[in-house]
Amino acid sequence: MNRAQPKASHFINGAYVEDKAGRPIEVIYPATGEVIATVYAATSEIIEMALASAVAAQAEWAKVSGMERGRILRRAADILRYRNHDLSVLETLDTGKPLQETLVADATSGADALEYFGGIAAGVTGEHISLSGGDFVYTVREPLGVCVGIGAWNYPTQIACWKGAPALACGNAMVFKPSETTPLSSLKVAEILHEAGLPAGVYNVVQGMGEVGDALVTDPRVAKVSLTGSATTGKKVYAAAAAGMKHVTMELGGKSPLIVFDDADLEDAVGGAILGNFYSSGQVCSNGTRVFVQKGIKDAFLARLKERVEAAVIGDPLDEATNFGPMVSQGQLDIVQRYIDLGVAEGARLITGGARLNIDGYFVQPTVFADVLDDMTIAREEIFGPVMSVLDFETEDEVIARANDTVYGLAGGVFTADLTRGHRVVGALEAGSCWINTYNQAPVEEPFGGVKASGVGRENSKAAIEHYSQVKSIYVAMAPVDAPF
Repeated sequence: MNRAQPKASHFINGAYVEDKAGRPIEVIYPATGEVIATVYAATSEIIEMALASAVAAQAEWAKVSGMERGRILRRAADILRYRNHDLSVLETLDTGKPLQETLVADATSGADALEYFGGIAAGVTGEHISLSGGDFVYTVREPLGVCVGIGAWNYPTQIACWKGAPALACGNAMVFKPSETTPLSSLKVAEILHEAGLPAGVYNVVQGMGEVGDALVTDPRVAKVSLTGSATTGKKVYAAAAAGMKHVTMELGGKSPLIVFDDADLEDAVGGAILGNFYSSGQVCSNGTRVFVQKGIKDAFLARLKERVEAAVIGDPLDEATNFGPMVSQGQLDIVQRYIDLGVAEGARLITGGARLNIDGYFVQPTVFADVLDDMTIAREEIFGPVMSVLDFETEDEVIARANDTVYGLAGGVFTADLTRGHRVVGALEAGSCWINTYNQAPVEEPFGGVKASGVGRENSKAAIEHYSQVKSIYVAMAPVDAPF
């Protein structure tokens, strides 16, 4: 597993940097429990080095034309795609996700973000507003300054690019802190950006736990904080950023509804439920973990779901035949098992799964519960694992009310042959990202983010430019000033 060993723990000012005075963080391959690398948490000296280099580099990067910034991002996208296989293997070692999945969903998604924002960087412009009497206003869109990105452990490469690409396109610098659970992949993103021509200091990576994140978020030199994480963590980071009046994007958790009407195509609906619950072993924030199934299709849905779930190929994630991998850590496995036990104890009917696998690594079977009630713990709390709750419903109005009865509002999906109803239902869902007759598609062209406790701001698309830049207005008078005295 030496191929996973990073050159050093941090990437600062265009080079790898090490400081073993920081707390050691072991990187564990979730499929075996083997330690494959060790990184060291950033010391105060490392944090200062990263922020100082970002501040200095950002002032010069902001002067670079959007066209040239975009050219560098597009070159980095090309490099990511060219090295997709090696980056995907690293992502699998870092996260435990099957190589079958990482080959198509991780570095490729990151490359899409770099290419997309590279393509629109030259178009980040202001506007001209004509006024009466010949006066006019023009606006310019300016970078915010130094942005801090804090990543989650489920999509480390993708998140490093989703946050970095719009930030850099707008002329900002970034200091990115990946999750301590999956610290490796973002170092390669930084290395590739620099190789593509990004000036030293514009994109930096530092490792560490919560205290490193706190130091970055509260530093007065930081203008913007973008977090992907749990709602609990998000509230803390949001509050800390607010104390410094910083811009924020909070992409947090969810307990999203997936609604299946009687007239839905059965195979598509089952496939959507699988994508919305078991991709990445259920470790996806937008997952539709409350699957509301209309009573007329319930028995057929459960029977086909059971057949397809039990056909999952579970095993070595580096084998491309494997399509279901382990939990990312022992701690996450324990959390998932506790929720499964709660589901059984509270009276939900176990359809399939529910057990740990007697093999090395942090494996648990994909699990489906039926006859779940709205007040059961597994229907209220985000599990972040492969546990699906199937709930019955009868009418459209009923299911909309129940679907919205949650503090979260990240995502939602509807399966139906009646597209008028599909549009009507997603229009009534209190969620930021919705799908009709599919689930969990997230192309970079589409805004992604939630409402309520699921966060603020949007990742991706043109909407992200609004969150990584600010508008300056300039009023130009063409006549003498008329003052009262």
